[in-house]
Amino acid sequence: MNREEAMPLLDDQPPTDTSYSLRQLLIFLIPSLLGVLLFLTPIVYEEKVTIGLGVMADALKAGFSDWLPAIATALLLLSAALGLFGSLLKPRWLTERRALNDLFVLPPLWLVLRVLGGLFAAMTFWQFGPEWVWNANTGGVVLKDLAPVLITFFLVAGLILPLLTDYGLMEFIGTVVRNVFRKIFGLPGRSAIDAIASWLGSGTVGVLITAQQYQKGFYSAREAAVIATNFSIASIAFSLLITSFMKLDHLFVPFYLTVVVAGLAAAIITPRIPPLSWKKDEYVAGVGKQIKEDVPAGTSLLRWGLLQAVRRANANPSPGQMVKVGVHNVVDIWLGLLPLVMAIGTVSLAIAEFTPIFNWLSAPIVPLLELLQLPEATKAAPAMLVGFADMFLPAVLGKGIESELTRFVVACVSLTQLIYMSEVGVLIIKAKLPLNLLELFVIFIIRTLITLPIIALMAHWIVG
Repeated sequence: MNREEAMPLLDDQPPTDTSYSLRQLLIFLIPSLLGVLLFLTPIVYEEKVTIGLGVMADALKAGFSDWLPAIATALLLLSAALGLFGSLLKPRWLTERRALNDLFVLPPLWLVLRVLGGLFAAMTFWQFGPEWVWNANTGGVVLKDLAPVLITFFLVAGLILPLLTDYGLMEFIGTVVRNVFRKIFGLPGRSAIDAIASWLGSGTVGVLITAQQYQKGFYSAREAAVIATNFSIASIAFSLLITSFMKLDHLFVPFYLTVVVAGLAAAIITPRIPPLSWKKDEYVAGVGKQIKEDVPAGTSLLRWGLLQAVRRANANPSPGQMVKVGVHNVVDIWLGLLPLVMAIGTVSLAIAEFTPIFNWLSAPIVPLLELLQLPEATKAAPAMLVGFADMFLPAVLGKGIESELTRFVVACVSLTQLIYMSEVGVLIIKAKLPLNLLELFVIFIIRTLITLPIIALMAHWIVG
């Protein structure tokens, strides 16, 4: 800055396009650095790579582990009861409050799914009704394994996510890397935050960030759809879990390198073909376009990014209002998302466990796997599709494959498909991103067809 621009403003003056006070700079730096430390900084804790958010969520989960299935069941039953009450009776005191109306006055399909979620939870917890619902590999997986993770993870993430998204960090990163992301992916630079948060934390966190940015007018419909289906990558922690489960630990470094290379290829190609290429650059009605990453002539990216970040941070609501928003996010996930995960996840897992449907659907893939010279192609083919139901199912099916080469390919493909209906897929639909179930399945298939040959080629080179 020149001498005039470097002069600090008085603390009671708003930041301008050229200058700001030290206090205003700290309002950006302190929360954003906390967000980086909690969401984006990898740490080794108890011999595994994770992030601060993961440590907090794991500690919460460990402290309430015996109670979490019961808590999840109670939340799911409460959600079903309130959904029925709000949707059928529509009391005035509820419909006049937008947050409550959105949460409890539901369209018929969402109401049915919410009731099914509560019913499946009760049947699984007390083990009554058809076994396909409460079996350990169906409803049991969702209620006892997945729901506790979602409850604890989103309790922490929902409360502290504003540190990452609302205090200028996304404006700063978005400006600095905008040229790279625009040229390669056709996306705003701020989407880099989504990818990093997913990579180091969880794909669900990436989708949650994307959904919030879309609703606030920082992503268009096309950008939100592309980011949610191409950047919500599986975390390093989950990748380690998969390699350990499939006895590929000794190959983790080349394994993850393969996932990164194939994932980047899919992120470049998939948005350029339908259905993603058909999405329009339209913003949420009533909100409009809020993003501004253009840089004035003669101003460096770094300087402009810092100015934009300071302005955003100082325009934020008070800490009390941010906490209120965070609490609403948590309640929305607990009472709105969790029932969908329970309903859709249980049905998807039951289809994979008790029917040959995935075997039938995967039959056309067998010749492709044989063309790629992968042993045990018939066993591997169902694992290529079953990931659409749940991200852990390919590993479950692929663990019994004797060929290390084929296990390597199955594991890598499962991590590059990204769209798992028991978790990320449901969140995409629940968050009202501009994607439907059929489009998600088509994108899942496209990503599989793009990444499979790349992964197979690298696997032959790495594993032999």
